[in-house]
Amino acid sequence: MMQVIAVASGKGGVGKSLLASNLAIGLADNNKKVILADLDLGGSNLHLVIGQKASNLGLGSFINNSKQKIEDIIQDTEYKNLRFISGEGEAPGAANITAPQKKKLINRMSGLDADYLVMDLGAGSSNTILDFFLLSGCGIIVTTPTLTATLNAYLFIKNVLFRMLYASFNRKSPATEYLETLRKDGVSLQKVYLTSLLEKLRSLDPAGADLFEEKKKHFQPRLVMNMLDNPDDIQKVDRLIISVRDYLGVNLDFLGVLYRDEFQKKALNSRLPVLKYKPGAVVSQGILRICDKVLDMKLEERINLSNLDAESSYQSAEMEAESDFNDKVQSLEELLHSGALTQGDLIETIRMQQYEISKLKKENRFIKSKLLKASELGFQV
Repeated sequence: MMQVIAVASGKGGVGKSLLASNLAIGLADNNKKVILADLDLGGSNLHLVIGQKASNLGLGSFINNSKQKIEDIIQDTEYKNLRFISGEGEAPGAANITAPQKKKLINRMSGLDADYLVMDLGAGSSNTILDFFLLSGCGIIVTTPTLTATLNAYLFIKNVLFRMLYASFNRKSPATEYLETLRKDGVSLQKVYLTSLLEKLRSLDPAGADLFEEKKKHFQPRLVMNMLDNPDDIQKVDRLIISVRDYLGVNLDFLGVLYRDEFQKKALNSRLPVLKYKPGAVVSQGILRICDKVLDMKLEERINLSNLDAESSYQSAEMEAESDFNDKVQSLEELLHSGALTQGDLIETIRMQQYEISKLKKENRFIKSKLLKASELGFQV
């Protein structure tokens, strides 16, 4: 039976593609049949990491062509036991697939002939990314010791859980109606604690609540902390694990750390996976340790999302920016109370926010001056 490994991150630039590509090669070197899939739809570049030539056949063509078979887009690579599925980032509409297209893609990928399917997901918490992550009940989340990356990793797990929560109740259930009421308010849903919310939902729909608890048993995410500079950074791993356990009720397994290594950039510039470019490098040895753990661990089954309506979700498109902001504030408070944030971390966050606000003010002034100038020239603005 094929094992599915989804590699995700709450934000970009944390080394997700580095881990996915080299993990796939490490598994292939252990005589496992591996398929590496670039599921960063609309922004795929994983072929560059493994030195694969760009192809005009990929997930984009499969999604847009009803007659295309998924087996036709699987490419051989120069590495033994490793095959590759390109994301084909230039294909129109690849990043915004419909619910039927997503269902078709998930079903076809689930039936591939391989020992391991390693999926490199796009950054962020869109519905499509969350659903692909749940294709493996124990996907890997990559983060770094920086505050923003750690916070986004926490938010990613929270979004996955709410995605599972929505999928556990029937569309016409009073629990779904209650969730929709909270979602439309935005702020209320962001602030509620998952355990408290589940108690309320259980009173409205006990069967749905039981189904969520059953799905949650099979949700076993793993964490990889990348770009460490010193051993003290590992403390942030412990803090994140404690926060996820105490506030989300999930045991987050720690899969390993990867120290910052100059060979990462050199390998990428050479279009070679770092495992092949410098097997003895610090980062290569870290990836090999993670690979050994993956080979030893029992991967959980796919989480069933069959009850999820395409238009109903925690992270829906119409959610206001204000809700997202409140979500981050609420999560910061949770991390602060759990001890996951130090006073220095909080100061760093405030400074970053002040910098972002300053940038936005400058951009607004620039746009305003352009609009005024256009108006003076007779353009309607």
